[in-house]
Amino acid sequence: MKFHQKPSTYVELVELKVTDLEQSLKFYEEVIGFKVLDRQASKIWLTADGKTALLSIEQPEKVVPKEPKTTGLYHFALLLPNRKDLGAILRFFAENGIRIGAGDHLVSEALYLNDPDGNGIEIYSDRPETEWKWEKGAVAMDTLGIDAPAILAAGANTEWNGLPEGTVMGHIHLQVVDIEDAKEFYELLGFEVVTPYPGALFMSTGKYHHHIGLNTWAGAGAQPASENMTGLEAFNIIYPSIEARETAVKNLREQNISVLEENEIFYTKDPSENKIKMVVK
Repeated sequence: MKFHQKPSTYVELVELKVTDLEQSLKFYEEVIGFKVLDRQASKIWLTADGKTALLSIEQPEKVVPKEPKTTGLYHFALLLPNRKDLGAILRFFAENGIRIGAGDHLVSEALYLNDPDGNGIEIYSDRPETEWKWEKGAVAMDTLGIDAPAILAAGANTEWNGLPEGTVMGHIHLQVVDIEDAKEFYELLGFEVVTPYPGALFMSTGKYHHHIGLNTWAGAGAQPASENMTGLEAFNIIYPSIEARETAVKNLREQNISVLEENEIFYTKDPSENKIKMVVK
C-alpha cells in the first residue's frame, strides 16, 4: 500500500480496551476476519498477514463501558487491498445478517459497524488515486450512498476467508475537544490538512486522503475517557526514519508538550488525552 509505507508517516497498531476479552475475540475473528498473532492473559494482538499486529484488545481490571461525550476513538479503519475484497466482505455480511452502515467518500468506498463495546470500525477500499480530485491543496470528499450491486459484482469471484494479507490500518478517526488545538498538535507530528469538513478535519502525509480524522461530533465539553473505560488505549504512528521522528519529538518539546521514552518508543498525548506511540520500524 503506497501511502502506508516509507516515505509516508502513517497509523498502524490501534490498541483497544474491551469489557469481555473472549466475546471481543470471537467478534474480531468471526465477523471481521482477524487472526491471533500473540496472546497474554488479558491482551490479544490481532493480524491480517500473520506478521504485523494491526489491532490489540485488552480487558482492564474493573473495566467500565465508555460514556457518551468523551474523547477517544470514533473509528479505526481497515484498508482492504482492492474493491474485490470489499465486495467479498459485503457479501459475507449480507449472507450472515450482519447489520452495517456504508458510505461512498469519493476517494473510497466504506462499510461501517461496531464491535460489542461500541468501538467504531470502518472497512474500506480506495479508489485509484488518479480519480481523487484535488483543488487548492484539498482533496474532495463526501458521504454518499454506495453502489452496493457494483461492489458485490466486483467481488463475485472472490471468496471471503477473513482479512486478506494486504490489509493495513488505513486511518484512525478521533473524537477531540477542539479541532484547532488538535490540528496544531498533529501538524507538529508531521501531518498536514487535506480536507476540512463540518465539525471535522482530515490530515495526512504524502498526499493520502487521510491518515488521521478529527471531529467534535461528541459535542462541546467532551471529556477524556477514564483509564479503565472501554475504547481507545493508544495508537501507533509509524515514522519512516529516526530523523523524522526526532523532528516530531523536537517540535513537541519546543511547545512544552510532554514526550516520554521507553525501550526506543516515544509516548505522548494529544490535547484531548488520546495516547500515541511514536515508532520507527
